Amino acid sequence: MKTIREKIDNALKDRFSPSEMDYVRKSLCTEYLGISEVSYYTGTSVVMTPEMELRLSDALKRLSSGEPLQYVLGTTYMGGLSFHVDRRVLIPRPETSELVEWVETDLRSEKAGRLVDIGTGSGYIAITLSLLLRDWTIEGWDISGEALEVAEYNNRINGAGVIFSKTDILGYDECKKDTFFDAIVSNPPYIAVSESLEMDHTVLDYEPHTALFVPDDDPLLFYRNIADFGREHLHPRGVLYFEINPLFADEMVPMFKYKGYGNVELRKDISGKWRFIKCKF
Repeated sequence: MKTIREKIDNALKDRFSPSEMDYVRKSLCTEYLGISEVSYYTGTSVVMTPEMELRLSDALKRLSSGEPLQYVLGTTYMGGLSFHVDRRVLIPRPETSELVEWVETDLRSEKAGRLVDIGTGSGYIAITLSLLLRDWTIEGWDISGEALEVAEYNNRINGAGVIFSKTDILGYDECKKDTFFDAIVSNPPYIAVSESLEMDHTVLDYEPHTALFVPDDDPLLFYRNIADFGREHLHPRGVLYFEINPLFADEMVPMFKYKGYGNVELRKDISGKWRFIKCKF
């Protein structure tokens, strides 16, 4: 085990902080190489097979180049659930779990309803809510067929019942005209292209740009279109929930009010940034 740890430390010591290295080292040994946690923590000697040697070498090369650990492992864990992730989808962030918690807290006492997660990506929001709101019909929409392949797989491995479909919300006039919802949830692209200059290359080089960026001259593009869609496809007293870019929080409240929504509420994330918005139709 010492040799394995040394290989990992020597390859990645300049890439991760000491606290990060603890997690990376354990993840590579137990999740990626299949070494038992007992052997890992006790330092029991492990004979590396040629296959394990190749896998470890590949992982270290990918991590050294900046590829996110979640993509190397192929898995991320959120709310006690396991989600497959690769370069077809964004890696779910802890902030998004706060959005899911807000939605679930609000809706768990409601009678059965219908909810759609727009821009579902890996399916994290839709799948988690499907398992928490068992009486609700949950849909997940995305423009990317590749992302939907990942979401469908995560739906199966977590035993959820989300209905996924390929839908372009920017062409919302063609979006299931006869379907109505009680709630719409979305974590859409919201990073202005100009912000990319300050972003970590591990995000820029590996995560899908179509799920990240919006034009500098129209940063509320997706929020405006989803608000318009909601005006025609939300039941009376239906509700919208969004994750947002804190830079544009002040612009969003008047935009939703102009679109006819009331009870507009901004909420901060655990870091104290304006990260979420809720409004009723």
